[in-house]
Amino acid sequence: MMSVFVDYLIIFWGFFMIAIMAIGGYFMFRKFLKRLPKEDGKSTMDWETYFVNKTKHMWDDEEKQLLEELVSPVPELFRDVARHKIIGKVGEVALAKSRQKITQDVLIEGYIIATPKRDHKFLRKKLAEKQIDTAPYEHFFQQSNNDYNSDWKKKHQL
Repeated sequence: MMSVFVDYLIIFWGFFMIAIMAIGGYFMFRKFLKRLPKEDGKSTMDWETYFVNKTKHMWDDEEKQLLEELVSPVPELFRDVARHKIIGKVGEVALAKSRQKITQDVLIEGYIIATPKRDHKFLRKKLAEKQIDTAPYEHFFQQSNNDYNSDWKKKHQL
């Protein structure tokens, strides 16, 4: 009887390890793809870092606090990565619009562009809690993240 239990435990452990390694491999492969250089010679992560560094001085405490509240639904394990991606996209939007500082409008617009459509319901909920009207941003919400990636600047006349 004990031998059968041990056999099943070993089989379960084997499948569990394969599943965990597959999940880890998936995330590592995604990170690898983000590091590959694009046509311009820089990777997606290089551009994120560039925009974060270029716009660091443009953030006020109020916008930083709003960003922290908006990313609070993201699980803590992934929050730093999500925050970096969002800050990079907000910085890109601010520079494309020739802004001197990050405003609430630029922050929300960049947040919507940086996040996948499935996360927009959390953003809407947080904005409703903060009593921020989402009407000016509806055209951003209507598009999916894939629509933004290729030519979001042209679509929004920046």
